[in-house]
Amino acid sequence: MAPLLVLLSVFAVVYLADRFILTGRIGLGFAGRIAMSAMLVLTGIAHFTSTDTMVQMMPDILPAKRELVYLTGVLELLAAGGLLWQRAAAIVSLLLIVFFLAVLPANIAGSLKEIEMGGMEYGPLYLIFRIPLQFFFIWWAWFFGVRRS
Repeated sequence: MAPLLVLLSVFAVVYLADRFILTGRIGLGFAGRIAMSAMLVLTGIAHFTSTDTMVQMMPDILPAKRELVYLTGVLELLAAGGLLWQRAAAIVSLLLIVFFLAVLPANIAGSLKEIEMGGMEYGPLYLIFRIPLQFFFIWWAWFFGVRRS
C-alpha cells in the first residue's frame, strides 16, 4: 500500500506544482516519471532494510534468494534514476514493465505464504488487490514513460 500512496501523492504534488507554480514546464509525462521514481526509491531501499522478509516472499524454487533481493533492489534504484533522464525514459519504462511482470510471482508467493509485509499477511485475499495493482504499475510505466515521453 505504501508504494501506491507514494506514487499517487508525489504525482499529485508534482502535477499541482507544475500546473500552478511552474506553468507547465515539467509536463505530465515527467510528473508521472518523477512519481514512479519516488516509488522505486522507496521500494528499492526496502530491499536492503527488509531483506529477510523479502527473502521469505521469494518462490521456493528460486536459488540465491538473498542475492536476488539485493539485485532487484539495485535494479529498482537504477530504474528510478533512469526514469528521470529523458533519453533513457522510454527504454527504462519498457524494462520496468518486464521487471514488474517478473516480480509478480514473488508477490503471489508472499501472499500464499502470508508473509508479514505490505498486506501479504492477509493471504490469498490480498491478491485481489495486489495483482490489479501490479498491472496498474505496468500501465503507469507505459503511459508516463513510453507514451508520454
